[in-house]
Amino acid sequence: KMYHSNLKLFIMFSIVIVVVLTVIHYVLMFFFCSDTGVISVQSATCGRTSSQICSIGRPPSETSYTQCSIDVTAVFKRCNGLRECELNTQGLAPKDPCFGTYKYYTTNYICIPAETSVTCHGGYSYLKCENGKIQINTANYGRTDKTTCSEGRPSEQLQNTNCYSPNALAPVSKRCNGLRECELNTQGLAPKDPCFGTYKYYTTNYICIPAENGKIQINTANYGRTDKTTCSEGRPSEQLQNTNCYSPNALAPVCNGLESCEVFATHTVFTDPCFGIYKYLAISYFCLPPGVRE
Repeated sequence: KMYHSNLKLFIMFSIVIVVVLTVIHYVLMFFFCSDTGVISVQSATCGRTSSQICSIGRPPSETSYTQCSIDVTAVFKRCNGLRECELNTQGLAPKDPCFGTYKYYTTNYICIPAETSVTCHGGYSYLKCENGKIQINTANYGRTDKTTCSEGRPSEQLQNTNCYSPNALAPVSKRCNGLRECELNTQGLAPKDPCFGTYKYYTTNYICIPAENGKIQINTANYGRTDKTTCSEGRPSEQLQNTNCYSPNALAPVCNGLESCEVFATHTVFTDPCFGIYKYLAISYFCLPPGVRE
């Protein structure tokens, strides 16, 4: 059977725009969100899934192999929760997924509405929601630039801008989630020192969950397959070849008007549009504010 898995939709309190960024190997890539949003990376890969992308000036021997893809988790680690993120792709991928093939990076990210709080080490700050409750999105204890919390600090304490704590999120979430106001004092909050000798600070991004949630409104939906890489891990190539696979009834508004919705991606819910192909359910949706009718 060509399915498995289910999809849950939850309210994001705003229209979500998905940005797809493709850059060639060994260059700088730059992500950004507006003043009201922060980066949330959905996927990041290095490899080649098309013979046309980033192919100018390259011989066919370097562009013909299109079954090449590897996840790049460093993009998630370095960019999530920031308003802007610049990365040098050299050495970013954990390994070469296809030797001899000219590769590129593809990153999908969304900008989510968030507030940002910076707390210098030894100091404190307040997280506050005028309406609703705090929900921590991301948190880092370390240093990602040379200017934040730099006043009066010697230069040698500001040089390491690649300082990230792998476990900063849990203590902040435990202290603040569900509250209308939260005081963050770094005393006793900081986890293990991620970069000895560097003056560090907490960067916390959070959203305010309204007391009254909005309602789901489906924009587009498809049960099928439109590329060879999504949900492809461990699947034989013959189950991934048909990328023109669309379900005629995937737009059935089963979730419209609900605050949350669980949809099972199975043949019993959706008509099988392409027998023998491993399929997935892709849904684009937005959230209607409370009081607005569909």
